[in-house]
Amino acid sequence: MHKTIAEKILGSHAKREVRAGEIAICDVDFCFGQDGTSSIIIDSFTRLGAKNVFDKSKFCMFLDHSAPSPNTGISAVHTKMRRFAGEKSVRVFDVGSGICHQLMMEEAFVGCGGLVLGADSHTSTYGALNIFSTGVGSTDLAITLASGKNWFKVPETIKVLINGKLPTGVYSKDIALFMVGSIRSHGANYKALEFHGETTKRLSVEARATIANMAVEMGAKCGLFEADKKVLAWFKKRTKKRAMPVSPDEHAVYEGEREFDVSTLSPQVAKPHAVDNTSPVEGVGGTRVDEAFIGTCTNGRVEDLEIAARILKGQSVHPATKLIIAPASREVFLEAARKGLIEIFTESGAAIMAPGCGPCVGTHNGVPADGENVISTANRNFKGRMGNPNANIYLASPATVAASAVAGRITDPRIYAKRLKTL
Repeated sequence: MHKTIAEKILGSHAKREVRAGEIAICDVDFCFGQDGTSSIIIDSFTRLGAKNVFDKSKFCMFLDHSAPSPNTGISAVHTKMRRFAGEKSVRVFDVGSGICHQLMMEEAFVGCGGLVLGADSHTSTYGALNIFSTGVGSTDLAITLASGKNWFKVPETIKVLINGKLPTGVYSKDIALFMVGSIRSHGANYKALEFHGETTKRLSVEARATIANMAVEMGAKCGLFEADKKVLAWFKKRTKKRAMPVSPDEHAVYEGEREFDVSTLSPQVAKPHAVDNTSPVEGVGGTRVDEAFIGTCTNGRVEDLEIAARILKGQSVHPATKLIIAPASREVFLEAARKGLIEIFTESGAAIMAPGCGPCVGTHNGVPADGENVISTANRNFKGRMGNPNANIYLASPATVAASAVAGRITDPRIYAKRLKTL
């Protein structure tokens, strides 16, 4: 049988041959919760009557969505998580460690061909590392925590070819938004997206993570890249475990195929209030920006901050605009500091947050006022996403957000082409 990456990974974890459409009971290599979902995980785990987690080394929790805590209710959740971690001898990444998805990649808990479940929808991010990773509800996660297993309907796979040399000022976030606008939010429901093409080979691991992260915005179960020298180098730096890359068979059977030529792509912007409501930046240029945000599990990595710093160096944030920057992890924050990026941001007038999700979810930090326009590097712009359903959220790349923060209006980052060409 000619298999896709998804079929191969799920088959190896089910210990039998599987193909799209079948139900498979799979051993899970790692699972986790964050502070928005772990309270229910703990309660569900207790109701199951479970006494111990299936493997102490294969589960952890992250305090990232509302960290530091903004109120007593969330503080109680954090305490509950710390207590559970102590009782079960499992690891908890506390306030200031960073975003779960960035830390999962940095910690290299699972290698190529692994299977990861997270109680967070953007668990698809690690597809950049050739891992089948997907988000599940807290109750499903609790079942895995108790048993080490879960059931999967093996997804059909859409082969996505991305070709062409990216123009200056256009990045993986623009590719992701362009694909979401084309495939739409429901176009890949419960499918695996398998990314190929000459463009993907040129992208860094960080840039691929941006695309895998947003696979779920097309309804996908996961977004998968093959492992190449860049992926293997990522693991070699972080773990002694042997990498076991998984590639599709030559004649793998796909549900469909989509091809994107990005050689003439413009910077993309998702307009309120849907991620697939996309437009070239030219179509929304000049829109007032009250708040700009650079960070999140989509674009809070060092590469993203370097792009923003190219634009912000020696510039000032517009006096009518707030710019908030949240590094994705402590490691990212330290590297940004070593590179002088934090100094550039601070001198420009930006507010630097502790590593974590920051304003993305809307529980604290940077909640916009009624009628305010926000441009963000996040992955979602639904009503109320940042804490106020009466605000308008636009999504864009770090370059577009930085350029817009300086101008005080949505701005094409290609006006900084000379600065960006050096990247």
